[in-house]
Amino acid sequence: MALSTEIAPGLVRIPVVPMDLVNVFALRDDDGQVTLVDAGLAGSPERVLTALSEMGASADDVTRIVVTHAHSDHVGGLAGLVRRTQADVAVHREDADDVREGRGAPLDRTRGVGRLLSRLPGGDAAPVASELQDGQVLDVAGGLRVLHTPGHTPGHVSLLHLPTATLITGDAIWNMNARRTWPVMAFCTNRALTKQTAHLLGDEEYETAAFTHGPEIRGGGREAVRAFLRQPRGFRMLL
Repeated sequence: MALSTEIAPGLVRIPVVPMDLVNVFALRDDDGQVTLVDAGLAGSPERVLTALSEMGASADDVTRIVVTHAHSDHVGGLAGLVRRTQADVAVHREDADDVREGRGAPLDRTRGVGRLLSRLPGGDAAPVASELQDGQVLDVAGGLRVLHTPGHTPGHVSLLHLPTATLITGDAIWNMNARRTWPVMAFCTNRALTKQTAHLLGDEEYETAAFTHGPEIRGGGREAVRAFLRQPRGFRMLL
């Protein structure tokens, strides 16, 4: 498994599980500061930091971790990375308390599986330095715009890196085995809202679509996302 894949200058994908099943992203500013997008699973921090070292960066260079949402495959490694880097954590205000308290986001209680599980595991509690808002442009590697795409969790966000025209979908859409799918719907707070807000991603301008689950699509990422969204029901919802 490659330690990292450069998507665009200053933007890399770090797979923390084989076959690109779970990815963390790193954006590097001209001054060497690094912002991570998500933190992977509980065992991911060492792999993330090793990948950064191969890029010539260290734990001390990581100044911020932007969290797309409060599920364990995105925040399981957060507390560990914060301890190693002292980085500030930014997460949408609707998921902020879940991160602070180390709990997973609520599940859709209209479904049996949601009632049974109640909440997914989160990660160890981690401090939140700032709460994100829709449309906010973060001063990260030339500009990282926040797109609030709730449904998978109340505070789920996707992120658009403006200089490289790269969309990071979070869990709004997956690309497992290079095939676009919806996320596992049993793990969503609101199944219908997940699909509704994902359509916002078809309206944005970008060339590359990058996914937490699966490889990126370069040079035609927007068209691939829009083609998926145009399908009457998309690929079959899982669970």
